Amino acid sequence: MGPVVFVLGSSAGGVGRHVAALCAGLRADGTDVRVAAPTQTLRRFAFGVPATAVEIGASIDPVRDLRAARDLRRAVRAAPGALVHAHGVRAGFVAALALGRRTPFVVTLHNAVLGSGPRARLGAAVLGVVCRRADVVLAVSGDLLARARRAGAGVADRALVPAPPLPAGDAARGRAVLGAGPVALAVARLAPQKGLGTLLEAAGRSGVPVAVAGDGPLRAQLAATIRAQGLPVRLLGRRDDVADLLAAADVAVSASVWEGQPVFVQEALRAGVPLVATDAGGTREVTGEAAVLVPVGDAAGLAGALRRLAGDPAERAVRAQRSAQRAAELPTGEAALEQVRRVHRAARG
Repeated sequence: MGPVVFVLGSSAGGVGRHVAALCAGLRADGTDVRVAAPTQTLRRFAFGVPATAVEIGASIDPVRDLRAARDLRRAVRAAPGALVHAHGVRAGFVAALALGRRTPFVVTLHNAVLGSGPRARLGAAVLGVVCRRADVVLAVSGDLLARARRAGAGVADRALVPAPPLPAGDAARGRAVLGAGPVALAVARLAPQKGLGTLLEAAGRSGVPVAVAGDGPLRAQLAATIRAQGLPVRLLGRRDDVADLLAAADVAVSASVWEGQPVFVQEALRAGVPLVATDAGGTREVTGEAAVLVPVGDAAGLAGALRRLAGDPAERAVRAQRSAQRAAELPTGEAALEQVRRVHRAARG
């Protein structure tokens, strides 16, 4: 087998951690693994393999994309016999521009193109270019997989993207941060995809205290809303003690507009925490029947579920057991690694 070059764009969390785990697993097999990604991504994650800076942007920019494709082409030529595995549609698009037809090419789609209008149409066109060029397409949710097939993917399957394991949590340390319960915990990047406006409204309607761990571009806006409306929500900022917070949380909550295989949802299930979430993207595929699911954007439904669980210790106990049972059914890191090995063999074949 020749080298594997993983390509990704800017990442602050899940995609970078997933690629880092794949790098470690393939290196343990003796595979020559390399990474091409923006400088900021390379600084953020310890991939542990030779890396090339390729400045893949978050949006279409012809000059920047052609420059990134040139840099990626050079990196691939320096790895004779390489297979390229891109993560994300933007990384996939740059790879499609860079690669000749003889280079085996796999892409994992991690996010949907949301919205409508010119931006969405451009996103659909880019997705079509990527899916028609790739030898194999993996997608992190059933809806995204169906979209990839409609866009022209020949060989496509659902990706396995397990959350990295958390250490054992200390409930006392977590409770010192969260305060007396019942309290709901959300862990999310403070960005539009996470539906935090819906979460704030639900907290106000329910009266259930909500702690939000994470940072992002909406922090100032959310903080202003919380102050102005006197909402029972605390923004904890970026945290390194999520395991402790989950050990202490009475309920875990996600209000996302779209998700693939959400890391926090998986972490909550593994921690045996009762879970309330919006039925967004691949969330139901992860939770099965363990979580209380409400429609995307339904603040009243989310508030009702939070209020019910916060006020009923017996139901929380039942839901906690369901979370733990579902967690035992989730794919492992080894299963994800074996899928990638199989897909790489198929693409080379």
